[in-house]
Amino acid sequence: MYKLLLSLLVGSTLSFAGIINGIAITVNGEPITLYDIDKQMVQKDVSKNKVVNDLIDEILFEQLVKKHNVSADVFDVNNYIEKLAAANGMDVYSFKSIVRQQYSDYDVFEQEAKKTVVRQKLIEKLVKGQLKIANEEDLKIYYNNNQEQFKTAQTIEVIQYSSKNKKALLATIKNPLLVSNEVTRNAISLDSARLNPQLQFILNKTKKSNFTPIFTSNKAYNTLYVKEKKGSTTLDFEIVKGKIFNDIMKIREKKYLKDYFEKERLTANIKIVR
Repeated sequence: MYKLLLSLLVGSTLSFAGIINGIAITVNGEPITLYDIDKQMVQKDVSKNKVVNDLIDEILFEQLVKKHNVSADVFDVNNYIEKLAAANGMDVYSFKSIVRQQYSDYDVFEQEAKKTVVRQKLIEKLVKGQLKIANEEDLKIYYNNNQEQFKTAQTIEVIQYSSKNKKALLATIKNPLLVSNEVTRNAISLDSARLNPQLQFILNKTKKSNFTPIFTSNKAYNTLYVKEKKGSTTLDFEIVKGKIFNDIMKIREKKYLKDYFEKERLTANIKIVR
């Protein structure tokens, strides 16, 4: 009985290992296993065909990164984050503060930023001047044709919570009915047209009946509780032109990469094993 049970256990283990290690496809000799496919189908809740195509593209991408010796260090990532903050009209400290409240783990954001930098560096090597850089006219055309993207409330009714003690402010956010001598409250009506880009960015991301992420102003920690958003206005072109440039270049990069990868697929040695 013991031998039979042991045999069954060993058999099950080998069978499971076979599933994990079972190669489904090879891309230029690099394997994609059945386990890789099944795992991503569950995680992303998409079809097998979509997962397979994505995995093939990922391998082709990584192979190109190695081929062109592309990498990104901490200085590259910090430079990218600085540009991202500037495009949103914010200083780096404030931008990172908001990101930390949107990501439970800031390292995840930095890893995403690193992947983006690697992707941009690879594109620079692949493009070699073939990708047209968006000019002022391109930005204005995009702005005029996509006005809905730049709509914001004309007036925003908020309650400003301010404190020198960040812990006291966090406690108030968790329980707004809590009365603390360390936290001041003020009802304010804000005119979007008069807000600086940083505050516009924060309020656009914050829904009604929610607190904004904590930001620093006048040597204190602040948060705004959004009571009401009234009317509608379009953000000025000069405020959003940095974001528009990034959006246009991402669209052009995406199209270029799509065309490039389609050519790579035609020449790649892709074998269906099972």
